[in-house]
Amino acid sequence: MSIMFLHILYLVAITAEAMTAALAAGRRRMDWVGVCLLGCVTALGGGSFRDVLLGHHPLVWVEHPLYLLVTAGAALATIPIARLMRRLRALFLMLDAVGLVAFTIIGCNVALALDEPVIVVIVAGMITGAAGGVLRDILCNDIPLLFRRELYASVSIVTGALYLAGLNLGLPHDPVMLAAMAIGLAMRLLALRFDWHMPKFVYTETLH
Repeated sequence: MSIMFLHILYLVAITAEAMTAALAAGRRRMDWVGVCLLGCVTALGGGSFRDVLLGHHPLVWVEHPLYLLVTAGAALATIPIARLMRRLRALFLMLDAVGLVAFTIIGCNVALALDEPVIVVIVAGMITGAAGGVLRDILCNDIPLLFRRELYASVSIVTGALYLAGLNLGLPHDPVMLAAMAIGLAMRLLALRFDWHMPKFVYTETLH
């Protein structure tokens, strides 16, 4: 049940990520190839980066080339409906939050299967959830969301930590997974709703 559920969420999430990346490409006036590439990098980059760091092969899009077609197709499909997507902003923010927690659990599972230590498992989950957005922002010459004040990477860390804590306590897998995802999703949505932020570090040097 949990594998099928995660797979469905994964497909929904990579589709949504590719579509939002296509909008970012449009704001940077990229051509259609750039739109496809940015969509694929954003949707699949986090998992690829994780796999390279952990030495986990083949990469997910190499093992399942269909994911490339899904993400590239979703990015291209965004072009004719781009002006309508502003009305769906709330939906895509929610899908992005769902993708964040789903990617986190998937990343944790990959690291667990490789018998990595706890801290590596949590970091693998965070990388899977957030690295694709970092790559998108870098390619678009923006400050990555991960390094800004928004509760994003921290949500992924909390989700992964709760998931691992439940498993280590010997609790049933599916309820633990659903509870960790629900708490992470609620945390992200509440942060969006009430504009919660992490503290900022501001340093200015005054020359005398």
